[in-house]
Amino acid sequence: MNQFFDHIDEIYPISNQSKQLLEGISREMTVKKGEDLQMIGSVCRNIYFVKSGLLRIHYIKNGNSITESFEFENSIVARSDSLFDAKPSQKGIQAIEDTELVAIYSTKLFQLYDLDPDIERLFRIIFERAYVKTVERIESLQFHSAEERYRNLLEHSQPIIKRIPLNYIASYLGITPVSLSRIRSKIQLANNH
Repeated sequence: MNQFFDHIDEIYPISNQSKQLLEGISREMTVKKGEDLQMIGSVCRNIYFVKSGLLRIHYIKNGNSITESFEFENSIVARSDSLFDAKPSQKGIQAIEDTELVAIYSTKLFQLYDLDPDIERLFRIIFERAYVKTVERIESLQFHSAEERYRNLLEHSQPIIKRIPLNYIASYLGITPVSLSRIRSKIQLANNH
């Protein structure tokens, strides 16, 4: 739990009493590479903190698995659409690597909002950041080419990209693996000159 508490202290420091309340509604768990943390069509009942490993949020479109995002160490992950409405999510969460997590039971978390304003404020900030990240992702797809999106991914996530299978990166960029191969070759050629 220490890694989780260190992370949230960077977002919005809370008291030791608040941390104890959070610890009381949390559990540590592991999901193996290739396994679903949350299957498509299930209701999201937890908010997850990634201690180690790598996840992807994905959905199925025209029979293909499309990657929406990658979630790595110190990420906080939830299917917000399902979490707040208690409806089945059209997206799933899958482990790309063996992943260690802290799972926070959402119903109990939301009950803590009334008891502890700091916990409520912390998670409001977390969900606001997630919303901004989603908007940035949508705008990236709307306004940038696949090559620009790949260069941005390289710039901000270089060490992590090496851990992600190329077909997942291609689906995240909204292109085929063949197109990704061409973009990678073009960038590599430009870097060698």
